[in-house]
Amino acid sequence: MKAEEQALIFGANPEPGLVAIEHMPGKEADEMLLFFRRGGQVAQQREPFTPFLWFAAAELPADCPAPLRVEKLAGAAPLKTLALFRSWKEFQKAVDACKQATGYTPSDPGAPFFLLNDPVHQHLLLTGRTFFKGLHFGDLKRLQVDIETYTEKGFEFSNAGRAGDRIIAIALADESGWTEVLDGSRLDEQALLERWVQIVHEKDPDVIEGHNFFSFDLPYLIARAKRHGVKLALGRNGAPPRVHPSRVTIAERTLAYPKAELFGRHIVDTYFLAQFYDVSHRSLEGFGLKDVALHFGLAAPGRTYIEGGEIAATFDREPAKLMAYVRDDVAETRGIGALLSASFFAQCQMLPYTYQNVCVRGSGTKVDALLIREYLRRRHALPLPQPAREFAGGYTDIFLTGVFQNVHHADVRSLYPSLMLEFGLQPRCDELGSFLTLLAYLRDLRLEAKRQMQQAASDGERQHQDALQSTFKILINSFYGYLGFATARFCDFAAAEKVAAEGRKILQAMLAAIRQQGGTPIEIDTDGVYFLPPEKGVDLFRAAVQAALPKGIEIEFDDRYRAMLSYKMKNYALLDDQGEIIIRGAALKSRGLEKFQRHYLREWLRLKLEGRDADIPKLQNEFRRAISARAWPIGELAKTETLQDAPATYAAKIKDSRRGRNAAYELALKSGREYRAGDQLSYYVTGTAKSVAVHGAAKLAAEFDAQRRDENVAYYLAKLEALIEKFDALFIAGGQDAAADGKEEGMLL
Repeated sequence: MKAEEQALIFGANPEPGLVAIEHMPGKEADEMLLFFRRGGQVAQQREPFTPFLWFAAAELPADCPAPLRVEKLAGAAPLKTLALFRSWKEFQKAVDACKQATGYTPSDPGAPFFLLNDPVHQHLLLTGRTFFKGLHFGDLKRLQVDIETYTEKGFEFSNAGRAGDRIIAIALADESGWTEVLDGSRLDEQALLERWVQIVHEKDPDVIEGHNFFSFDLPYLIARAKRHGVKLALGRNGAPPRVHPSRVTIAERTLAYPKAELFGRHIVDTYFLAQFYDVSHRSLEGFGLKDVALHFGLAAPGRTYIEGGEIAATFDREPAKLMAYVRDDVAETRGIGALLSASFFAQCQMLPYTYQNVCVRGSGTKVDALLIREYLRRRHALPLPQPAREFAGGYTDIFLTGVFQNVHHADVRSLYPSLMLEFGLQPRCDELGSFLTLLAYLRDLRLEAKRQMQQAASDGERQHQDALQSTFKILINSFYGYLGFATARFCDFAAAEKVAAEGRKILQAMLAAIRQQGGTPIEIDTDGVYFLPPEKGVDLFRAAVQAALPKGIEIEFDDRYRAMLSYKMKNYALLDDQGEIIIRGAALKSRGLEKFQRHYLREWLRLKLEGRDADIPKLQNEFRRAISARAWPIGELAKTETLQDAPATYAAKIKDSRRGRNAAYELALKSGREYRAGDQLSYYVTGTAKSVAVHGAAKLAAEFDAQRRDENVAYYLAKLEALIEKFDALFIAGGQDAAADGKEEGMLL
């Protein structure tokens, strides 16, 4: 790879082994403390840090601190002056002066100055450093953590603020296969915490991993350590975690969480990684540890399972079983971390972010950082972002609803990137042409990584190359979205509109070719189509469809399924040759349904996909009988909700008519117990009428008495019948509903 390509993609500084950076403020000048992994050991070194900002005027405001130096930047873009400072303190004073002088805040798109408010990110941009150069994922020292907590009687979920709740086990594991469980039946809570801190320093990990670690495990550990006066000296300098509110955006969801940082280390939450994975795959039933481990086949045969509500009772009567359970949990966390974080590790070798931040940054932000780094390296002026506007996006459509056998999928290989490269579609404000250059390099690197993966002599090298090619694919496919990313420095909505329009033309041509060659489209989504192939000559069919598309546009006929149930746009289920069911879309796997409804829907889908319609009445009657006979554990009927507000806040909103009544909050208020925001409650519905106000008929699942069952049979039967009617009405024997526009005739099997 040429030096220019290396600098553009991986940063200009080739020094290997960087595993952590920390900002070290000084009295007059700041430094950065760098941690390198060399020969299995961690070494430290310091280097100067000069924070910087861009601005449009020829001179800084008069009351701005004197900069270390000012550099004039090449190019015609507005932000053509770069000012560098001796310390972060002086930099912040300069930012305040710019705000005062211009009347703009740094987040305003039209601000005549621009800055990045993270000292480590700034230093990586300016120096061209990235993490983990020269290392493989297996070289990274990873420590997994999972805790189990006791819940006081009368409550369903543990809360660190209650005196009667506490940590009863801490399980630890690392990448080598080592596992240790700190047993709360042998050590008191203070001793558990002290031993955990000791192990962290003995192992000296580069990264600590946990599942839902930010929102549960670590806040719980911090709160209980504070209660016992234990210093959580987890940083490489013995400092405790630094915690502040943050948010992570995953597709259409934005999650608030308490972000924690450790000096000289990274924290990776596999709960977030699972959700990022599901954005592209849409195959996870849930994001809990057990759901994810089962999905990826990481649950060991015979592993110990304990229901959440039974944790405290199991600890009281059979602590050894609980310790086996938490040992299995931390082993699954290790497996999920190894599987899902390798591609983020590879991204970290390219991007000017810490490993922890690479794992939570969106794709558009990552492309932005690569472009800004290149402009900074070449000392070129930066543009102002365009005003945001709407534009027509990709092509999605549904042509058939029903159940179909022998369904194929065709995907246009990197459709939008191919169009951008073929037609030279790039941001008009990209004076250096870095956007398309970077895109072309990443495409070539992905092809090379795939070639190296196929030729790899070891599993470690194969996994490394696979992580690289997956990383390049993710970034490549982000370039179109970047054009329409409103806060991107180089966004261009006209270019995004042009790319989408050309994409729609390609997909329409592909659909026409499929039909012309005897295929039948079912659904198309952005860059791929599910279809029924002709009965004969599949190879000739594929060749003819490919030949109908423009040069440079390649189709991958990548998957075949035994059956597909097409429900509505972006909601369908697939049955593969191994008998696995893949469910896409919230309508078919809503996490807002009670557990028994999700179970019914999944079983119904299997019967439909396997062509066993005659067995559906039997399934329905089994569920009806189980509800009527009160045969299920209450967990099948109960619904679990998380309190987003404190119960007192909810009560105030009800009083002011600012919201409707909710069963979980009503139960929290009636309980007389100290529920807080973030607590979860499970409840079920009592009574005898099928139509009831749930908030008035709900009862805590923890108060359920299996000897005197009082669940509302009529209510739950009505919910089952509504679900049956909703889906069975769509697939009446002898025909099916076509899509709304009636483009194709139905083919019910």
